[in-house]
Formats: sequence, C-alpha cells, structure tokens
Amino acid sequence: MRTCFPAHTAILVIAAALFLLTATAFADPITARVVSVHDGDTITVLTPDKRQIKIRFAEIDAPELAQPYGKKAKQLLARMVFGKDVSIAPMTTDKYRRIVARVYQDNRDINLAMVQSGAAWAYRKYLTDPAILEAEARARNARTGLWALQPDQIMPPWKWRHATRRPARISPR
Repeated sequence: MRTCFPAHTAILVIAAALFLLTATAFADPITARVVSVHDGDTITVLTPDKRQIKIRFAEIDAPELAQPYGKKAKQLLARMVFGKDVSIAPMTTDKYRRIVARVYQDNRDINLAMVQSGAAWAYRKYLTDPAILEAEARARNARTGLWALQPDQIMPPWKWRHATRRPARISPR
C-alpha cells in the first residue's frame, strides 16, 4: 500500500529540513577580511579560502546612501572595518541571500558601535538585543551623528525606502 503525504505536509518537512541546515551552518563564527563597504550596514568579506561573502549587519539599519547622513555612515563603518579582519556571528540569511550577522573587530561589537555613534538606528522589526535600543536612545539624547541633523532630515531608513519606492506600473486594460 502506498502512502501519500498531503502537499502541505511535504512543504513543512522541507521547511524544517532547511531550517535545520541553516541553523547548523551558522553554528560557528566566520573570520574574514573586509574587502568592501557598501553602505552603513552592509560589507563584503573575503574568507581565508578566498570566498567573498556579503554581510548585512543584524539588528541595525543605517541611512541609505541617498539619505541625509548615508554617506557619512558608510565612511564611519569603513574607518572601523575596511581592510581589517572581523569575526562574524551569523544569525540568519535575508531575502537577498546575504548573511545577517553581528560583526566584531578586535572584540568590538561593530553593530552596536554604529548605533552608539549615531550612524544607524536600532532596527526594531528585527531587534533582539536591548543594548542596541539603549545605545540609540543615548545617541539621540546627545544629538550624536545623524541625530544632530535638522528634524526634517531624520527619517528611519525603512520609512525612507517605503516613501521612495517606485509605484507599481498599472497595465492598461
């Protein structure tokens, strides 16, 4: 007698297997050299075996390059990590297949440092570390970094992306 699994059961089994593979793949930190800084929360690293990996900083969101303070955030991150060896603690992957991670340089938490310097927001949608939210409040109260901008220039990147997104084309009937 042949047993058939309903389609939804098969999908759940596949999803669980992918989750387990992803979880074990991220068990160990990655040590690599930063070879590119894309913006204030994304870098490319080169591993010792010469693989390039794009890393998105977890739990923070820096201004987009076209936003006020976007280029300064990128410059600040570059001063912290470009050309240096970093330790990457992967947390997940995003829809662009980047590794989303906490990044450390000489035991300094760079994700936290970007928020402390006023170059990034706590990304509340994905936040798990309350220290990042506390760092944002301190930077905001001290008017550090982007918090020193005029109030009308301060917009979280997730809202800015939404506001500047191209409207979908409506096809004629």
